[in-house]
Amino acid sequence: MDVVYVGVIGGRRCGEEIAELAFQVGSLIAEQGWTLVCGGMGGVMEHACRGARSKNGVTLGILPGNSRESANPYLSYSVVTGLGEARNVLVVKSCRGIIAISGSYGTLSEIALANAAGIPVVGLRSWHLDADRNRGQSLFVHEADSPIEAIQIVKSLISGSV
Repeated sequence: MDVVYVGVIGGRRCGEEIAELAFQVGSLIAEQGWTLVCGGMGGVMEHACRGARSKNGVTLGILPGNSRESANPYLSYSVVTGLGEARNVLVVKSCRGIIAISGSYGTLSEIALANAAGIPVVGLRSWHLDADRNRGQSLFVHEADSPIEAIQIVKSLISGSV
């Protein structure tokens, strides 16, 4: 059976409500038997990893810096890149599907990269992209109202891809 890699993207800092959503998403990813991929830092990434590890899931962090010292403690594995925000490409290209939780401009860049690569993105309180204002570009985020719905949407979107 192929390992399914699902990304969780979002801000390095987040409030309690977003942290809880990220934790739930991470837990549900682990329950699916998927590997959680993220940027390996704090905030949404850390809480999602914590959720996945609470269910004995596997997490992979693709780090922006030159050492593992700043990585969140819930990573099973980490890749040191020294690429800064350019590592967003590696995060995205490592995934079959992505769940964006809240987030700022780094998250938006990852959404755009995923769209360009044909990797489906599900948003949970994240960027709302107005298709009518995208200058003909097909930026798209499938919107979910809960962690369970986000997982269901990702599952349906990646079920046909191998």
